[in-house]
Amino acid sequence: MQPKLTLLSDDIIARILGEAYELLIKPGIKVQNAEARELLAKAGATIDPKTDVAQIPASLVHKALESVPRDFYLYDYDGNPTVHYGGDSVHFDPGSSGIAMLNPETLEHDTTETEHLIRLLKVAEQLPQYDAQSTAVICHDVPKDIQDSYRLYLVLLHSKKPIVTGAFTNKTVQEMIDMLSVFAGSAETAREKPRAIFDVCPAPPLIWSNFGAGNLIALARAGVPAEIVSVPLSGAAAPVTMLGTVTQHTAECFAGIVIHQLAHPGSPVVWGGAAAIYDMRKGATPMGAVETAMLDCSYAQVAKTLNMPTHTYLGATDSKLVDAQAGLESGISAMVGALSGINMISGSGMLDFLACHSAEKLVVDAEGIAMAKRMIGGVKLHTDTLATGFFDHNINFKGGDFLKQKATMQLFRKEQHLPSSVIDRDSTRAWKAAGSLDAFGRAKIRVNELLASYRRPEIDPAQERRLHAFMLDLTKKTGVDILPLLEHYQPS
Repeated sequence: MQPKLTLLSDDIIARILGEAYELLIKPGIKVQNAEARELLAKAGATIDPKTDVAQIPASLVHKALESVPRDFYLYDYDGNPTVHYGGDSVHFDPGSSGIAMLNPETLEHDTTETEHLIRLLKVAEQLPQYDAQSTAVICHDVPKDIQDSYRLYLVLLHSKKPIVTGAFTNKTVQEMIDMLSVFAGSAETAREKPRAIFDVCPAPPLIWSNFGAGNLIALARAGVPAEIVSVPLSGAAAPVTMLGTVTQHTAECFAGIVIHQLAHPGSPVVWGGAAAIYDMRKGATPMGAVETAMLDCSYAQVAKTLNMPTHTYLGATDSKLVDAQAGLESGISAMVGALSGINMISGSGMLDFLACHSAEKLVVDAEGIAMAKRMIGGVKLHTDTLATGFFDHNINFKGGDFLKQKATMQLFRKEQHLPSSVIDRDSTRAWKAAGSLDAFGRAKIRVNELLASYRRPEIDPAQERRLHAFMLDLTKKTGVDILPLLEHYQPS
């Protein structure tokens, strides 16, 4: 039985839902996209033409929730259903949209470019703890107009895993949808077996921006899964109380789901977020705070009450280095997310309030994820008796009695998670002989091993040609004739 963590009572959840419905009417939701306002108005919402504030009745929410798929899958390159959104399934992917990369030698936060994203993709591709890839960092060495599409292009080239991505404009989200269709061979194929899911963010408090709402509409009509990532900040862009923040988050998700389902009923959408507290002392938004994890656990519980697929942003840290603070914050929050049964947990590998990525942290976090997945695997019954069957006539009341038993060899791998060399379980003597390395030092070695062993997945040549042609066409429209050099392929 999967262990579960819950923080909210049924009565509190009922109050959250009730007040969220009230917020949809007063003060309402500011909707800055004209097409979204038109969809809402035709469906029965009241729109103030001067303020663009929509009053969304509960009946529209109820209707939208009725048409939302309760579960769906993301597929890998080979067409296998790999990531299950729904129920208490738990998956992890690296955090996304970082603007810096930790240099493991200088410990500086370098501005991210193509080489940094490829480095992260190679590492995450070989770590089974990551069920999906992400468009992890922004590539500042390409024109801004194509940065969203370019990140997706690189992931499609270097990975067979499902993809968590997103776009920052209405133009680029459509280009990325088209890229997925071109790569899959047709829009229908891309719809039937979706390879990617897109994060879409409202702008707290209670705002759906032009590009956020536009993204929802485009994704819904294409049948590409959307992940609503509301980011209320307790005390700054949301009420200071956790329950108040979760209530606002609920209202923002409600509004997004209504817009999404009005555009195309039945398209897959996820109740997600990256809620956080606001640290009044530092003016910061700590992703590693225990209250941030509590917020995420709470809104996920609300979503599960509605039988919605779930997402969150946990497993990150506010530390600037891969140090004890990073391990503490990332490990605890990843465990909280897993015990909450959240379907997709993003954030691994990230430092500095989600600004910086690190390949070394990615491998350390993978060990924490493995522990979290082992925890939710629960305690299982493997034998007819619990203990008495292990005590036979050969037991001599000495240490090591059970090492000789056949059952020990058969079951220890099922009972125990065996970590990689990133985790030190050596004797002190052996640890010193290996160089007296800390976790960061061992992670650096592990990253180099993974980079050396990486082989770019074989992709159908026709698909690859279509992908390159599509990306080069987008590139030329920006006035650039060539993309940055890729290790395995230079477009011509």
